[in-house]
Amino acid sequence: MPSSPPRADAARNRTQLLEVATRVFMAAGPEPSLREIAREAGVGIATLYRHFPTREALVAAVYADQVVRLTEGAHELLATLPPTQALRRWMDLFGNWIATKDGMLSTLLAMIESDEIAHAQTHTNLINAIESLLRAGRTAGELRDDVTAEDVAAHLIGIFTVAPLPEHAARADRLLGVLLHGLRTG
Repeated sequence: MPSSPPRADAARNRTQLLEVATRVFMAAGPEPSLREIAREAGVGIATLYRHFPTREALVAAVYADQVVRLTEGAHELLATLPPTQALRRWMDLFGNWIATKDGMLSTLLAMIESDEIAHAQTHTNLINAIESLLRAGRTAGELRDDVTAEDVAAHLIGIFTVAPLPEHAARADRLLGVLLHGLRTG
């Protein structure tokens, strides 16, 4: 018998837990406790464990949610903004994704190493998102055609390595501006 969809309050709790976990992971140095995440989400620890039975389950859900936000975000931004502006806004999404990984890094690395997270598929999805942004910019005559999605990804990783968010947001913003300037045509 097919399972019924989750109750509205259960779906809200899950969404709230993902949003809070993302924010807490982004702000954390060492990996935060699950109790801290549950408390900030306004739910009990049992509710967190009902949705995410292990730290790994929560990390996997946050990671997957962020990848979806990045890949779908590229298309949503292109639907509402000129390509160059869409690319710049997407760069901010990418920076947030990188920052979120900092608070769950040791768990995430262990999961990638044990193949619990399909890192290669994530890479492909992100490169495809960047390529769609570049293609739209090239079609509009705004972006150079000699830069690859892999080039942009490498630049972004470098920028957010030397100017990690949130503490170096102003520096990251300047460096992203320089990158975008270099991507523009003539």
